[in-house]
Amino acid sequence: MLSEVLIFVPSVANFRNTWLNDKLTIAGVAASVLVEVDMVAPEVQAELLRATGAVAIALDGGGRRRLIAMSEAPGEVRRLIDMGQMTPARAIAESFRTLLGGGGGLVRVVGPAQMGLGGRVDIVLPLDLLRDAMLAFSVRILALSLVISVITATLVYLSLRWLLVRPMQRLTRSMARFQEQPEDVARVIAPSGRADEMGDAERRLAEMQRTLAGTLQHQKRLADLGLAVSKINHDLRNLLAAAQLFSERLEQVADPTVQRLAPKIIATLDRAVAYTRSVLAYGSAREAPLKRRLVRLAMVVGDVREVLHLSTGDAVSFENRVPDGMEIDADPEQIFRILMNLCRNAAQAMTANGGPEVVRRITVEAARAGDVVEIRIKDTGPGIPPVLRGKLFQPFQSSAKSGGTGLGLAITAELVRAHGGSIRLVEGEGPGAQFEIRIPDREQGDARKP
Repeated sequence: MLSEVLIFVPSVANFRNTWLNDKLTIAGVAASVLVEVDMVAPEVQAELLRATGAVAIALDGGGRRRLIAMSEAPGEVRRLIDMGQMTPARAIAESFRTLLGGGGGLVRVVGPAQMGLGGRVDIVLPLDLLRDAMLAFSVRILALSLVISVITATLVYLSLRWLLVRPMQRLTRSMARFQEQPEDVARVIAPSGRADEMGDAERRLAEMQRTLAGTLQHQKRLADLGLAVSKINHDLRNLLAAAQLFSERLEQVADPTVQRLAPKIIATLDRAVAYTRSVLAYGSAREAPLKRRLVRLAMVVGDVREVLHLSTGDAVSFENRVPDGMEIDADPEQIFRILMNLCRNAAQAMTANGGPEVVRRITVEAARAGDVVEIRIKDTGPGIPPVLRGKLFQPFQSSAKSGGTGLGLAITAELVRAHGGSIRLVEGEGPGAQFEIRIPDREQGDARKP
């Protein structure tokens, strides 16, 4: 519409000039024919005035002014228009002055004569006649502008619908369809391959839907696994309770070996029962509070070695290098689980590969630095594959052995963090794998301190 306005302004001025020049041309041609006739018949005058719409026509040239035709004595002439001195800016200004001005009256138009007569043609016209012609032209321009606008609007609408609305509707339908069953990968939108912003939105939506579908599938597997673990945990607790009863009867056997091993068996079963109680608490919003005490770390490491049946002369040797007087401020059962998971993983990794000539050794060291106890568990196994190092402590992600669940290191990391400590894989220090655990002492103001 702005373009139409900019076109209309010079067009209406050009129409006004053309219309006035046409009237001057008709009058000039008639004057050239009748210039030699002293008297013009009234019929001819009337026809000439009708053709031009003027009320008076005169020819001014050679110092002589001749009246060609006149219908009646002209009234007051309100405006003089000299077409020989008309500029574009002046034509535009006078055009809008004519369109917007009110009232009637006469206008005198002066222009050069035709047919080589020389001089000027002078006609007097009603101003309303010029205004009516210009208004009719404006209406035609408006009608044409409306037609062009309708065509342009239709093309713009169709273009926007094809380029934007339809793709947006496709995105919306895909979102609604995906929302009905978000774990179904088949409901992920197929990008159209467009190279513009809409194509980029389709690709990003498809990527987001695939990621969300994979996450939901993973969560569903975890939920199914949690249900299975709950069922297994229920039956396992019953079996362990029966094993406890049988173990208590072993204490009545007089055999020295039985008397030495029976308490350890009962203690191991007690730990297993406690573990079954804590299985369902793993990963919940509230973990069971720690029962931190001062613990002789060397004795805990010794219990781990006995439970794993490892010694210096076995296929997998175990070296306890923790100083006898080393104390750690930790939950006894949880620090046992931490060390048990790491040592069991190391033993399983070493026994799965190589023959009898391969050195298989687990070493546990500890040192105190101020209020922090640093524990290192080293082995001579194959080490941690590089592909697993980035997700080593994530649930169900770090298992590299057949039959593993990938929960051991995740549980270990959670227990270490519960103590306010940290665990990391030490890289580049000898063969095998080496884990470093740092457990800080509790602050003096901790209400849980005994």
